[in-house]
Order: sequence, then C-alpha cells, then structure tokens
Amino acid sequence: MEQRPLVGALAVVLHDNHVLLAQRGKDPGRGLWGFPGGHVEWGETVRDAAIRELFEETGISARPQRYLTHFDLIRRGDSGETLVHYLLVSVLCRYVEGDPRGGDDALDARWVHIDDVRQGTLPLLDRVAELLSIALRDG
Repeated sequence: MEQRPLVGALAVVLHDNHVLLAQRGKDPGRGLWGFPGGHVEWGETVRDAAIRELFEETGISARPQRYLTHFDLIRRGDSGETLVHYLLVSVLCRYVEGDPRGGDDALDARWVHIDDVRQGTLPLLDRVAELLSIALRDG
C-alpha cells in the first residue's frame, strides 16, 4: 500500500487581542491546546475545510481571509518508522459570530489572550506560538 501525507487545515482566528484555541480531545496531543482544524475532505478546499472544522470544534463562524503558511507534522515510532505525516496548512480567518465551546473532537475551546500564548500559560501543541507570530506579523 502506497502511503502519502494527509492534508490538514488549521483555522487561525484573531479577535480583540485574543486568539481562538481548542483543546484536543484525541491523540496525538490529547489535552494540549492548538488551532482548530482537521482533515481536508476529498473535493474540499483547504479554506473550506478550515471554516468547517472551526465551526465543528468551536461553534465559531468565520470567513477565510488567506493562507498564512504550511508545515509538515511527522511523528515517528521508536524504531524511526513514520507513524503520522500531515501537511498542515494554516488559514487566517475573520471572526463573524459565536461563543466558543468544545465540540466534535475538541474538549474545550476559548479565546486566549495573545500574551498568554507567548508566555506559555497553557500547554500548547508544537508551533502554536510560532504560527501566532506569523499571523500577527503577516495578518
């Protein structure tokens, strides 16, 4: 069986000096905080996937603005074999409405002050602070 990386979409939503984060309910990263997102479905654009996943995980409605960046997420087993390989594509989104709540595979969702992300107040997934910096700089 040929193996290929999966594509994941991340929704980056900034609003009033806060960023929307979701707490993962599944591994990898169960209990850690990161940007809402998930798999891109067959025939779905990354932008549409980001908005869909955002609403499913947080109850927040937003409009996609533009792509921010992308990076590989590769997790390897003890013997070096690749267990997980995603190409994660981040989409800057403009908040429209809603109050955050955990849904789908997110345990919780909330607006987190930008300074709290920078200071590591919450246990974060890898690269959350880096992606927030890109959004603040280029957004």
